[in-house]
Amino acid sequence: MRCAEYKNQKRNIFRFHLVLGLVAVLVIVAGCGPKAVRGGAGTDNPELDDAAMSVKLDRQDIEYLVSVNIRALSNSPFWNSTIEQAEEPPVVAIWPIQNATTQHIDDQMNTLLSSIETYMVNSGDVRVVSRERQKKLIDELKLRQADVYDPQTAGEIGRQLGAQYFVTGKINSVDERLKKTRRLQYSLTLQIIEVETGLILFQKEAIRSKALKN
Repeated sequence: MRCAEYKNQKRNIFRFHLVLGLVAVLVIVAGCGPKAVRGGAGTDNPELDDAAMSVKLDRQDIEYLVSVNIRALSNSPFWNSTIEQAEEPPVVAIWPIQNATTQHIDDQMNTLLSSIETYMVNSGDVRVVSRERQKKLIDELKLRQADVYDPQTAGEIGRQLGAQYFVTGKINSVDERLKKTRRLQYSLTLQIIEVETGLILFQKEAIRSKALKN
């Protein structure tokens, strides 16, 4: 009887140590796994967004490209004499920015358009047509992507939206490689076009470079 009890005790002790070992392994594995951290202003990692993760456009690049263009626009003769001196705020449509790079950057393009739209709305100098309304009209007319960037088509849609001006442009990139270094130079060209005449009333180009060293 005592022998059986002794064997049970040993078995229980073995199981106890086995469970402890498994718990320890799980804790170690959990500690070695991916760890999510929060970054940006108001966190313990305020500089997390500063580092470049790749040579693709990121939010910081977009903010820079947009800010350079917007600063030039707000200081331009067109904005100071035509927009700010208008009897009532003109209606502006934010037209798609053409992606002339070889990259698939749809998310970045949406962020770029939102940044431009936010400035226009908050300036108080213009009234901005909802991008959702523009998209709905484009869908109703069953336009292809190529049609959207056609000046005549854009002008016609601008008139249907009641816009006097539309903001558009293009983003390009130059990809260069030298030994183990790859450099991409992005350029964002921003234009303000008068809907009625198709004339370019403002144009500015901003450039941003990124490099990847192996």
